[in-house]
Amino acid sequence: MQKIVIAIDGYSGCGKSSTAKAVAQNLGYTYIDSGAMYRAATLHFLNNHVVLSNPKEVNKYLESLEISFHLNPDNGKQETYLNGLNVEDEIRSMRVSDYVSEVSKIKEVRTELVAQQQRLGKKKGVVMDGRDIGTVVFPSAELKVFMSADLNIRAERRQKELLERGDLVALEKIVQNLAERDQVDTTRKESPLRKAEDAVELDTSLLEFEDQVNQIVSFAKEKIGI
Repeated sequence: MQKIVIAIDGYSGCGKSSTAKAVAQNLGYTYIDSGAMYRAATLHFLNNHVVLSNPKEVNKYLESLEISFHLNPDNGKQETYLNGLNVEDEIRSMRVSDYVSEVSKIKEVRTELVAQQQRLGKKKGVVMDGRDIGTVVFPSAELKVFMSADLNIRAERRQKELLERGDLVALEKIVQNLAERDQVDTTRKESPLRKAEDAVELDTSLLEFEDQVNQIVSFAKEKIGI
């Protein structure tokens, strides 16, 4: 059976990552969390007090940036490692969320991480989510999906996710953070967030999680010919 590349793009808080993970599991594909890669890069810069406007500093710390994914045998979940350390919980914090869009728009960062992502997807049979997957990373992906959802619904989902990690954040702060990230992501010079011309749009505002997963799996099976 042929394998394809599935590119899922969309706004923050649409459930891209959790949906992409479930789609990959359903199809027996590999999940590549591009958002986690940018979050890990952001954490790396924050921990080393990198001045983002200084290209020399950015390039210096990109050279020491090693991101990998490993399956946790205790919970069966894929987790993110930064230079050999498990940072899965730390990269989801508001501390990282407040800076990830600024880091993501730096050309040198995008060039390095896109190259890593393209290497990971060469063999196909992968699901990757992000903001420029269908437009820049995998412009030839057989299936492209663009996810959207109402801002307030996205904020409520993000607040629930943070609470599950033990991080209590006011809903108003999350709404502000998401709105600011939308602005930066859609207007940045390097690989702005936009819907690929051949992408299928999926509004998840009123969809249950299982429904959005099943919808994308259905799209994929049509492409594969199942």
